[in-house]
Amino acid sequence: MAPMSKQKSQPDQGELLPPDDANASAASPAAIVPSHGARGPHARAGRRPLWARLLGRLVEPWLGLKIEPEQAGEHNDGRPVVYVLEDYGLSNALILDKACRDAGLPSPLVPLAGDPTGRKRAYVALSRRSSNSALIPEQRGAKTHSDSLAKLLQAHRANPALDIHLVPVSIFVGRAPDKQSGWFAVLFSENWALVGRFRRLLAVLLNGRDTIVRFAPPVSLRETVDEGLEPERTVRKLQRVLRTHFRRIRESIIGPDLSTRRLLVDKVLESDSVREAIAVQAKRDNTKTTEAWKKAQSYAWEIAADYSTPVVRSASFMLSHVWNRIYAGVLVHHLDKFKEAAPGHEVVYVPSHRSHMDYLLLSYLLYDRGIVPPHIFAGINLNLPVVGTLLRKGGAFFARRSFRGNPLYSAVFSEYMAQLVSGGYSIEYFVEGGRSRTGRLLQPKGGVISMTLRAYLRQPRKPVLFQPIYIGYEKLMEGNSYLDELTGRPKEKESIWALLWGIPKVLKQNFGQVVVNFGEPIALTDVLSENAPEWDGRPISEDEKPTWLMKTVDTLAQRINVHVNAAADVNPINLLALALLSTPKHAMGEADLIAQIELSKKLLVEMPYSDRVTVTPHSPERIIAHAEEINVLTRVKHPLGDVLSVSGDTAVLLSYFRNNVLHLFTASSWVACCFQNNRRMSRGGLLRLGRGLYPFLQAELFLPWTEDEFAARIDQTINVFVREGLLQHVGEDDGGMLARSTGQTDEVFRLRAIGHSLQQAFERYYIAIAVLVKNGPGTLGAAELESLCQQAAQRLSLLYAPAAPEFFDKSLFRGFIQKMRELRLVWPDENSKLLFDDRLDAWAKDAKFILGRELRHTIERVSPEAVKPAEPPVS
Repeated sequence: MAPMSKQKSQPDQGELLPPDDANASAASPAAIVPSHGARGPHARAGRRPLWARLLGRLVEPWLGLKIEPEQAGEHNDGRPVVYVLEDYGLSNALILDKACRDAGLPSPLVPLAGDPTGRKRAYVALSRRSSNSALIPEQRGAKTHSDSLAKLLQAHRANPALDIHLVPVSIFVGRAPDKQSGWFAVLFSENWALVGRFRRLLAVLLNGRDTIVRFAPPVSLRETVDEGLEPERTVRKLQRVLRTHFRRIRESIIGPDLSTRRLLVDKVLESDSVREAIAVQAKRDNTKTTEAWKKAQSYAWEIAADYSTPVVRSASFMLSHVWNRIYAGVLVHHLDKFKEAAPGHEVVYVPSHRSHMDYLLLSYLLYDRGIVPPHIFAGINLNLPVVGTLLRKGGAFFARRSFRGNPLYSAVFSEYMAQLVSGGYSIEYFVEGGRSRTGRLLQPKGGVISMTLRAYLRQPRKPVLFQPIYIGYEKLMEGNSYLDELTGRPKEKESIWALLWGIPKVLKQNFGQVVVNFGEPIALTDVLSENAPEWDGRPISEDEKPTWLMKTVDTLAQRINVHVNAAADVNPINLLALALLSTPKHAMGEADLIAQIELSKKLLVEMPYSDRVTVTPHSPERIIAHAEEINVLTRVKHPLGDVLSVSGDTAVLLSYFRNNVLHLFTASSWVACCFQNNRRMSRGGLLRLGRGLYPFLQAELFLPWTEDEFAARIDQTINVFVREGLLQHVGEDDGGMLARSTGQTDEVFRLRAIGHSLQQAFERYYIAIAVLVKNGPGTLGAAELESLCQQAAQRLSLLYAPAAPEFFDKSLFRGFIQKMRELRLVWPDENSKLLFDDRLDAWAKDAKFILGRELRHTIERVSPEAVKPAEPPVS
């Protein structure tokens, strides 16, 4: 497990040059600029100028370059290259020259053979300072950048065999959003202004070691000329496309041009929707408008972030040491794919929410990898003294837990969100609403998604991209508090003293490894085209409420969770939890545990869930050793073989990590469950029952497949189980009966362990049906049924084997009941009592294939009846 500083994300591919219209040309991401050794009709001729060699040596100690993509110079297609910079400058020329040498690319200060630019170099720029004071000798009296591009294009018209590639290069020295306050170094960090030479010199001296040089894929000038446009129009178009590219890259690296917090608050208060809400509030409170305005202003200041570059940079420096102290590495996967998709979009990060560390980790990782940190939607409970101020300056904006009954606060917050979206700020929020205490994704809340959608529809200028992110831990800092809450104790209120008291304890522990996986992004325009094909792209005011709005919000919310789950990481603790929690005493012999982990990994490899799921590369032996290192696993020495186990509290917490990846094993767990109480079953019966149960599993675990796709996955699982010897075909027909081994063989043990993870879900389903049937149709409302189901599950857990905490989670019963209503297995009468017919009885009878007779009888016996109101006495 290497420390974080040595871990690297997957190499980025760089951003495509974004075309400005349908005819704009851009090379594919696979095309890479030629290496230094390239030789073509216009290969480099001669050495770098003497002034460049001398100044390069002088400035080199002050420069530390991060080149993106890392493999920019690996490939060589033999074609000549001219680099394009956003603006001229001696420092930019020297930085580009050093970056090209470091990457093995041709020097920009050595002209191509024939010097087609006419400027004794191989780079051009879109903006320049006054040419009268140029410091580079060759720049004095030079023409504008338009003439340089025009000469290159004209050379292609004169020589049909010529094909020079333009490579746009973005340079950021000490990147930082534009903010007036801050320490001395920040005053000279990268911003949106075209600065003078003295300021640029100070920027290099102070921040040169934090310089990003990003090479874009090349653009073929031959393809541009072959479009056949008029010469002047071709130059204008090429400049426009290049400017668009540089603007998008600059925005993705240093963020939008930041306004101060006060200006943003003023914009919120001046908006029509807030002014209208102020008037309504004044009338409601029977006070003056100025009093209502002050209340709205106080809400805005309570909400608004106060982004500070000095705080972000200081936090980045400190957190790098913290991560290396408490974590055995932080790995990032698929970031390169996100970087390809993000330019030109308003990005909304939607990560899973497992820990308070989620805020800090994601912002740190984005900043460390050259992406501006987002504004973070945070609960008001985190607005603690000192801590709240630091979070606010790191980009957090705060929201109350409920807006209900306070239309003025709701209007102010919605307008603030709208200003962020329209201003091009990236945003981060957790659609689950709060941290998951069970390890499962919580049902998404649509409120903040609705605000984002309304903000975009109000000003549909910049497309919105939702970026799902999975954050996986091996050990939680909040583990003890989660344990208390899961066992029934009330949640402790956050306080600054509790935080300060806990810091020393946290710094002494090893929390294992953290993995951050970027899922498949979701383009809002795609979701709108599916759910609102009639929308023509025109702005929609706050007063308009199109019929498709809520459907679009629901689709987005569900799809975000589906994509988060599809980017899961399977770490060593997940695999241990799946195996150990399947046994009554949460213990296994070492050989059995190794075999079970190997089987789980094989299922993940042979039936991949998605191309974004990652699995630990470690062997079962290394996984066990790692769990012992971080004090998750206990080894008991024994002459017949060591036994590995987890204690009571640790077992409860391990259910959290099992639930992180439960969805990845849905099909295999389902097939295994069917053979817990049946030695034989037909393949057709497995598929039929699987199709019937799938809608409930899909709703609970956010699964991505259709019923037909899930059936195909069951079929694939059966084939794997047969190859592994867990099941056998009975008879000559491979499509007929299947059987497991008799007795207590190793294969039966492994099959039981795989099925255990879903067993309690099916028990919950049967509890709900048993309570309904016992009370009869038209007796229970949905809320009453939830409460009775929870009571039955709690009693079952107390009287018999202890269950995982989510077994009696009321929200899971609520989701099951809602899905039954959607499928019309139950429906409300005029009194909101649930009705059902014989189909529910038939569905209940199928439970015998999954649950044993004794367990079914026990559930039916503990299922409570509703307390019926006493009949009035007869007079």
